[in-house]
Amino acid sequence: MKSILLSAVCTLAIAGGALAQDVTLRASHQFPGGKGDVRDEMVQMIAREVQAADVGLTMQVFPGESLFKASDQWGAVTKGQVDITAFPLDYASGRHPEFSATLMPGLVGNHERAARLNDSPFMDSIKESINEAGAMVLADAWLAGGFVSSQNCITTPESAKGQTLRAAGPAFEQMLVGAGASISSMPSSEIYTGMQQNVLQGASTSSGSLVSFRIYEVSKCLTAPGENALWFMYEPVIMSKRSFDRLTKEQQDALIAAGEKAEAYFAEEAPKLDEKLVEAYKKAGVEVVEMSKEDYDAWLEIAKETSYKEFAEKVPNGQQLIDAALAVE
Repeated sequence: MKSILLSAVCTLAIAGGALAQDVTLRASHQFPGGKGDVRDEMVQMIAREVQAADVGLTMQVFPGESLFKASDQWGAVTKGQVDITAFPLDYASGRHPEFSATLMPGLVGNHERAARLNDSPFMDSIKESINEAGAMVLADAWLAGGFVSSQNCITTPESAKGQTLRAAGPAFEQMLVGAGASISSMPSSEIYTGMQQNVLQGASTSSGSLVSFRIYEVSKCLTAPGENALWFMYEPVIMSKRSFDRLTKEQQDALIAAGEKAEAYFAEEAPKLDEKLVEAYKKAGVEVVEMSKEDYDAWLEIAKETSYKEFAEKVPNGQQLIDAALAVE
């Protein structure tokens, strides 16, 4: 009996109020696994780093919606049903309307400004909402994106008129409707099938998803981010606070350090995604164009009268959030 008790004490030694025992975390996301998608790579990097830290912590990664569907991951991580996810935050804007600010047309503009937003009062407000919902950010990630169409190049607002398009969230949907397009809502993992079946004629999504989901196979034209990137989306790696709080201080520190490393990796890779996007589509024989500054400004005028106005009127502190983002130089 003494030897059994001694073994139990050694295995469950108390450290900082948590039990120092081996823990396996489950990470889920919607993106292709093992195929170079930068969001999958971020999660895989965190898994490798916590394993190497030797603090009794391992991670199992379930990519490609193999554990939870894209639309279910926010609820799963905030309730502690899954421990970690790489998640396009605006997918949860139905429950948290303020998250639409992280996919507001023209609000980010370029990768350098996205990096500055991470340490701004704007993102402090967004992360406060994430924390209150029961999650926390392990690694920041902003992806640029563009438009694809099976009919014609989408550059001016007029060029989108009459097409059924997929947009990642309410703010872009409102702007596109304002330009005369119809909307069919779905996660990025379903764009390929939607365009293949002509449920969609086009879509807007990230550079990473445009390549990872091989949407070039069903596209006639790509509008790349270029110098006038209308589309930027916040897609962080987030963790359940319930799961995090159950870990020892050593394990928590290892996760935070791994998240910082994954974030640094992403910051270096994000601009390259736009280059890989153009290369992949040209190689597939798809026409590649960019928006001019005049095109960008025309879209932004529609956005101000639709998505910006709606956000300011209907989201508590909506205008303050927009102003805080615009205040970042």
